[in-house]
Amino acid sequence: MISALPLTEPQTDSPLQQYYFRAIVCFAAAGTLASTLTWSDVNYIHAATIILLLTYAYCTYHFTRKLSGETLSKVTRWLSYCDAAFLGVVVSLTNFSLLPCIMFLTIIQFNALLSGGVRKWLEDNAAFAVGIIIALIIYQPKLILSSSIEISAASLIGIITYFLIYAVYMNQRFRKLSLVRQQLENEQKWHKIRAYKLSRYLPPTVWKAINEGKDEALQAERKKITVFFSDIKNFSELSEEMEAEALTELLNHYLTEMSRIVAQYGGTIDKFMGDAIMVLFGDSNSQGVKADCLHCVSMAIAMKKKMRSLRAEWYSQGIKNPLQIRMGINTGFCTVGTFGTSSHLNYTVLGTQVNLASRLESAAEPDEILISHETWSLVRDAIMCRDKGEIQVKGFTQPVRVYQVADFRRDLGKSQTFFEDRTEGFSLHMDIDKIRNYDKEKVIDFLETAANKLKEKVII
Repeated sequence: MISALPLTEPQTDSPLQQYYFRAIVCFAAAGTLASTLTWSDVNYIHAATIILLLTYAYCTYHFTRKLSGETLSKVTRWLSYCDAAFLGVVVSLTNFSLLPCIMFLTIIQFNALLSGGVRKWLEDNAAFAVGIIIALIIYQPKLILSSSIEISAASLIGIITYFLIYAVYMNQRFRKLSLVRQQLENEQKWHKIRAYKLSRYLPPTVWKAINEGKDEALQAERKKITVFFSDIKNFSELSEEMEAEALTELLNHYLTEMSRIVAQYGGTIDKFMGDAIMVLFGDSNSQGVKADCLHCVSMAIAMKKKMRSLRAEWYSQGIKNPLQIRMGINTGFCTVGTFGTSSHLNYTVLGTQVNLASRLESAAEPDEILISHETWSLVRDAIMCRDKGEIQVKGFTQPVRVYQVADFRRDLGKSQTFFEDRTEGFSLHMDIDKIRNYDKEKVIDFLETAANKLKEKVII
């Protein structure tokens, strides 16, 4: 009870801090009793109580300083009951003098409510009452509504000292808590930065599961998913022609743009393998096999269109050989989850359907999207495809029927919104859906001016 307890987790106070406040109140109580004694009339009960109070303060210090943790918390709670009981005895021995009674009772209420709430308040007040009862058994007090200046001064000085020291202690405590809070905020920012950096090296599925404490969701299981592979044709030849710094910048730019498209369509990047990209749809947060498949093919079409604009950009930077990508997509049952050892795990997908998607990418022509029959059957209502017949795929004994993705059905014919062509002296890349309304007239004027100039030009 008589201990400086923090507003949270009181068991963290050290025994020395608790002792200081217990000692102050014990000295205040002993001083109050001492002020009632005279050399001519020594009250032995009062004298014995004074000695007992001082001995109690001394013994509790040596007893509690070796304790810690849960044991210290339990002992402190029982000592608080003893504190309240001692104050009850002292109040009774002072004949319930008004000022000491109010002062000591105030300390009990203050400490009980601060350190333990309503339950602690009830327990400490019960202990205070028990102390009064014990004193009544051995001593017959006289009820005095007023008290002498000596008794009042002793208790008042002790209690004022107690509250002053308590105020200083709480000020230091709040300052320490403020520093700890600032430190925690800094550590939280530091962990967020590290977590963000780490998330860039992990698939979103893995990062989300670990961040939410759902590692068990990464266990290997069979799922019907759509697997996408792509790579840049003749990239190894390009790496021999370009400087390492320029090649790295180009590759990072390419992967950044492709990653944005993957995120836009809800795919999971399984891994980057140089210029190659492996993407999964349906491994987590599946919207249904058909929807996952359509999102994957839509992503491939968006990548193909984006690659055309990137080629125009790279061409203006001096890269004459056009960079072209090949893409392969397959849908089927695969084993997806974490694989590896206790010291190193890898989140990926395994199975023949994964191998088929990789083989389709290798078999594709530049700027071509090849899909399997299973994938075609799920997207044929929305995507126009051309049947390329059966091809022999390495690792498969039977021929595999494949389809070439053309475009969305809504964007073909009169509804076509994307135009792209390039030849010597001419390059055009136009996506009508992305032209803003206030730029429409500007684009039309530019095309008409270019067309008129070309018509007037005599080409030999």
